[in-house]
Amino acid sequence: MSQPLNPIVYAIPVFLATILIEALVAWWRKAKVFDLADALTSLHLGMMSQLAFAVAKFAALGIYVLVFDHFRVTTWSMTSIVAWTAALILYDFCYYWLHRMGHEVGVLWAAHVVHHSSEYYNLTTALRQTSSGALLGWIFYLPMAVMGVPPLMFVTVGLIDLLYQYWVHTELIGRLGPLDRILVTPSNHRVHHGQNDYCIDRNYGGILILWDRLFGTFVEERVDEPVVYGVRKPLASYNPLWGNLHFYKDLWDAMTRERGLFAKLGVLLAPPGGWGHDPAKDGFDPRTFTRYATATSGSTLVYVLVQYALINIALVLLLIALPRMNVLEATCDGLFMVATMIAQGGLLEGRSWSRRVEQMRLFVGAGCAAFAPALFGFDPPAMARAGLVALCLVCLTWLATRRAGLSTPDARIANA
Repeated sequence: MSQPLNPIVYAIPVFLATILIEALVAWWRKAKVFDLADALTSLHLGMMSQLAFAVAKFAALGIYVLVFDHFRVTTWSMTSIVAWTAALILYDFCYYWLHRMGHEVGVLWAAHVVHHSSEYYNLTTALRQTSSGALLGWIFYLPMAVMGVPPLMFVTVGLIDLLYQYWVHTELIGRLGPLDRILVTPSNHRVHHGQNDYCIDRNYGGILILWDRLFGTFVEERVDEPVVYGVRKPLASYNPLWGNLHFYKDLWDAMTRERGLFAKLGVLLAPPGGWGHDPAKDGFDPRTFTRYATATSGSTLVYVLVQYALINIALVLLLIALPRMNVLEATCDGLFMVATMIAQGGLLEGRSWSRRVEQMRLFVGAGCAAFAPALFGFDPPAMARAGLVALCLVCLTWLATRRAGLSTPDARIANA
């Protein structure tokens, strides 16, 4: 019996179509809510998170099933609309506390900071997800297993909660009146992504903003003070691997400065100092903020965009074929995709090493296209293989003609 397709396979075309629509509307309105390099970084981080989730979901769901099978006090009906509604509300309640602790506990913030690292706010920001969140996030949902929410119901309402949160990541939708008082809306969630003083650690809800009103973490978006997006200690990088690891390094550095086991563990459990908990970080002036950017050439942006399109197709194929692939094959395909995203991030930053990594990646890609028995779980026809080899050669030629730097790193541009 064949397994059902990963729902993300169906969602990816919708995500890309709506991102394109948002970009066109923003262009029409002359709204500066997009930066191509930043958007590509968000999309790379989203793909990397899907690769990580494909591995971690089995362990996390396995723990949930184990607790459900051995410790549940009852079993919720899969045919009751009331049970499904209650499960969705319960999931959203658990998500509120996971999200809130993700801001208030250092080791959890190390995973969640990925989502806040963009200094722009658009639909690509919604896809800027962590690759390490599943390591500890499952703990917050175990009460649902104990209460008897069946695994299929749990997965389904979790997907609904996740997909709902996609559309609220936009600056193009204003306030929505009464809905802003009940639901998480673009206005409410813009506040959550702000680094303004009044935005810090506010509006954690997934679907319902009522949790924030109930637990005292709600604040309305201010008309007189535009939200400045990002974090107080900026990522300042387009590298998706560094985007996932940079705060873990901060935690490690802080732990090495402490003496004693309890002091070191305290670093992991303490509030993260870079998110407004440090009094020295107060007094943020949004008028002086500048966004990170690099002087990336137009041809480099087009090149990275083309590579993203190709690797996105590879991701869809991998997610489709994953249930029938062996571990070695899936691992090699996943590592090739990660190498692709790291190389593209380096090209956007103008790093000297990125050209060499990209050249090696293209040589490996050409070899695999010509001789590997399968590519991302499928055996493409000879013409497709020849086309991929030719594309790799064209890309290698393009790189060879770019003798000057592809971009200038470490620039900042004024916040618009």
